[in-house]
Amino acid sequence: MEQLDVTAAIEAILFAAGEPVPAARIAQVLGVDELAVWQAAESLRLDYEKRGSGIRMLRLDQKLQLCSAPAYSTVITHALETRRPPRLSPAALEALAVVAYFQPVTRAYVDAVRGVDSSYTVGVLLERGLIEPVGKLDAPGRPTLYGTGDAFLRTMGLTSLDELPTLPDTGTDEGIIALQNKIDALKAGELEGQMVIAEKN
Repeated sequence: MEQLDVTAAIEAILFAAGEPVPAARIAQVLGVDELAVWQAAESLRLDYEKRGSGIRMLRLDQKLQLCSAPAYSTVITHALETRRPPRLSPAALEALAVVAYFQPVTRAYVDAVRGVDSSYTVGVLLERGLIEPVGKLDAPGRPTLYGTGDAFLRTMGLTSLDELPTLPDTGTDEGIIALQNKIDALKAGELEGQMVIAEKN
């Protein structure tokens, strides 16, 4: 299949799917290697951005997805008469960070790190699709393990978890102080612009 055909086929598959599709699956269906899929997807991404298209190509770890451009979220919301979900509370952001950095984790682990009951907060994150069950812990009661998925990457504008900012080294006093300073700054709203949850379109 020629490059132009591969590109058009990828666009058609992702448009029809409406959700992330593994690049390996696309490659298998089209009879090409994964590199050709990634190259075609990058070509589409650049083309959409260059033309100022209302469509964007997202890479979510080893998957691809088409979505609307963030600049058009307001008109999409009005046209489809949907309501913007409320922003996540500081408690929800805190719990989400614990899951994102230490996954897979149980709710009890989140409770232990935060020092408070996180039942409600974990429920909110599950409802939003920002975390998801990823298995069971091999321990009495078989508690559910949680991790982040495609929705987390898409919402945070990441292509993989490797792009998460590095945590300060909490093995040293300086690292603990640096982490506490960041937490205090977040609570005071000084870093608000860094923690806005983008719309999922």
